[in-house]
Amino acid sequence: MMALLPSVSLLGTTALLFEAPGELALSSQQRIWALARETQGWPEVCEAVPGMNNLMLTFTQPPRTTQALDALEARLYAAWDAAVALPLEGRVVELPVVYGGEGGPHMADVVSHTGLSVEEIVALHSGPTYPVYALGSHPGYCYLGGMDPRIATPRRKVPVLSIPGGAVSIGGAQTGVSASAGPSGWNTIGTTSMSFFDPAQDPPALLQPGDMIRFRVERVVR
Repeated sequence: MMALLPSVSLLGTTALLFEAPGELALSSQQRIWALARETQGWPEVCEAVPGMNNLMLTFTQPPRTTQALDALEARLYAAWDAAVALPLEGRVVELPVVYGGEGGPHMADVVSHTGLSVEEIVALHSGPTYPVYALGSHPGYCYLGGMDPRIATPRRKVPVLSIPGGAVSIGGAQTGVSASAGPSGWNTIGTTSMSFFDPAQDPPALLQPGDMIRFRVERVVR
């Protein structure tokens, strides 16, 4: 079987996206963190931003020729091959969650898709300690790994125009918490009062890659 290879694509003239091969997993994400640390020191790189199984590089000095771009891609591939999983030691943050009710309007859809009861979904969702893989989508939003596959639920065919900040949602095999109000295609099953982004703080985002989240059941509303 042919080994899967990483890929690189340009994002306009000011950035590129490196995508790791294979399925999303903590070990692969830890190599992304290591690659971000390595490439952040390259002279042509302005910022190295880890995503979910990918890394975006913005340029201070964009490659001007095909040869320069090819050389940069070759360096990236070599750095990825040499990258060793970087186990960042972050904080463990506990989030109190009210499951169901007005703050969890799509709980019934998760029940319908999984065939599980509300109590089973809440127990499975609140059981793990979730590693923060990356920040993105909007300021302070964290992508989490480690959700139990038994509660995986496809994203909504018609996105919701606005969900509130603190919405706890499931989208496919992932779960996350909205840091601010906005549109979403995920299934919201609960809400937390925790604030995830404050521009007056340093750093402004509450969580960073390598931190861990625990969801504590505050109550279940039917």
